[in-house]
Amino acid sequence: FYARGQTGQQLLIGAYQSMMRMVGEQRIEYFPRRDMLDVVLVDGKARGIITRNLVTGELESHAGDAVLLCTGGYGNVFYLSTNAKGCNATAIWRAHKKGAYFGNPCYTQIHPTCIPVSGDHQSKLTLMSESLRNDGRVWVSKKKGDKRPPNEIPEEDRDYYLERKYPSYGNLAPRDISSRAAKEACDDGRGVGASGLAVYLDFRDAIKRDGRDKIEERYGNLFQMYDKITAENPYEVPMRIYPAVHYTMGGLWVDYNLQSTIPGLHVLGEANFSDHGANRLGASALMQGLADGYFVIPATLPHYIASNKLEKVTTEHPAFKEARADVEARIGKFFSIKGTQTVDELHKKLGHVMWEDCGMARSKESLTRALKEIPKIREEFWNDVRVPGDAKGFNQELEKAARLADFMELGELMCRDALEREESCGGHFRTEYQTEDGEAKRDDEKFCHVAAWEHKGDGVAPTRHVEELKFEEIKLATRSYK
Repeated sequence: FYARGQTGQQLLIGAYQSMMRMVGEQRIEYFPRRDMLDVVLVDGKARGIITRNLVTGELESHAGDAVLLCTGGYGNVFYLSTNAKGCNATAIWRAHKKGAYFGNPCYTQIHPTCIPVSGDHQSKLTLMSESLRNDGRVWVSKKKGDKRPPNEIPEEDRDYYLERKYPSYGNLAPRDISSRAAKEACDDGRGVGASGLAVYLDFRDAIKRDGRDKIEERYGNLFQMYDKITAENPYEVPMRIYPAVHYTMGGLWVDYNLQSTIPGLHVLGEANFSDHGANRLGASALMQGLADGYFVIPATLPHYIASNKLEKVTTEHPAFKEARADVEARIGKFFSIKGTQTVDELHKKLGHVMWEDCGMARSKESLTRALKEIPKIREEFWNDVRVPGDAKGFNQELEKAARLADFMELGELMCRDALEREESCGGHFRTEYQTEDGEAKRDDEKFCHVAAWEHKGDGVAPTRHVEELKFEEIKLATRSYK
């Protein structure tokens, strides 16, 4: 299945249309505009969830034989990411705090071809398709602080740094490598645009070679989107791009049946850790989201139900009432603080710490600093956040507050996991562990394993469990794109 720069979007539309067809056939009961705020355990098994209706504010309880979480990744812990603003980690974090192990939380994918940040007003970033690097050439000026317009910078003053560093792959170098290379160029003072946090993606040579019509046929929709957002015509001037958080390879630990460490709690897609290691594999929406839902869970969920004695449980069970009371108390706490800072102000502080200290490059120093700063932000939140209005009805500030409370705890676990993993691999790059020419330096002897974290209680250090990775048919090797 291929749809140029819209493959992922077309997969999403196709899956959504299939679901709505089943809703129409009354094979699925549909509850839109809900946030899951807790998972309910009965006799140690996942038997339901507590949700909040985002329109009416009403809390709802749902019971079942099992629970499937398909709630996506946690990239918005960084505040700015390519994810939709509604994407959050509350469902998987609430499950984690009920006993589900969290696998490899520090593994995050930074996408190299995003439209750069343009100011403090932004709430998210826009992803440009990787397909653009098939014909676009990435470059910056060889001179630091060069403020000349790109079309006035002659060829001899341009540094096509991916082609220079990785001649075998050039502009098609992998995302983690391309992202770090862009950061290095900007850190060196050679970034472009007003902020200096961008590099050029230039189609001048491709247009000369193939003609504008051919480039428009390949990327017309993407060029139009870029023009609308930046008011710059990429047929005439190079695009400006910069890396941004796009995907999280970590997630709740699951077995081959997609079941977490909580019996009956199954986790699918980006919400779990299963298919990706330190790098996100290609076509992840097709491979993980649809494979988990279309091939795996239809076989493994019936097996779970058939092999376990599941007593009839309704939402009148005491466990549901207890979970609902916990959620109500948590919501009440948000309103009772009546501080001076907005949720977004505090989320931006968290995002800055995460991006600077646990982003494209991490170190013992930066991660130790983050683990001191995040608790300070969390203390500010619980003492000085202001959530206006009430819980009765539509209240986006309440939604954001509940999500940020979980993001702060998750961010701390991400930094702790990154600090413990004393090596560089894929999206996890520790500056102390790199080769002489700046490439990732793995330590397969000590870290060829999955780190699965167990929550031990608020204010208590989590326990790090290890699942060894065994390679029988394929031998571990160090990749090279030189």
